[in-house]
Amino acid sequence: MYYFYILYSERTNRYYIGHTENLLQRLKKHNTDHKGYTGKVNDWEIVYTEVFHSKSEAYARERQVKNWKSRKAIKRLINK
Repeated sequence: MYYFYILYSERTNRYYIGHTENLLQRLKKHNTDHKGYTGKVNDWEIVYTEVFHSKSEAYARERQVKNWKSRKAIKRLINK
């Protein structure tokens, strides 16, 4: 199974959108000190997930939501 996910950092007040095969391992990596967007803080938490049968489906959903470019739309998705 593959996951589409949205993370939230309270410290930066930002969302991160991605996809993975191992959700908990991926969250652990986001919360480590590394180069990249999520490496600057370590308070990322999972606020939304969807499950897919294939990597391509999860990636397509990631691209779809990223193309919204709307914080309001992301919040609506999380809160529904």
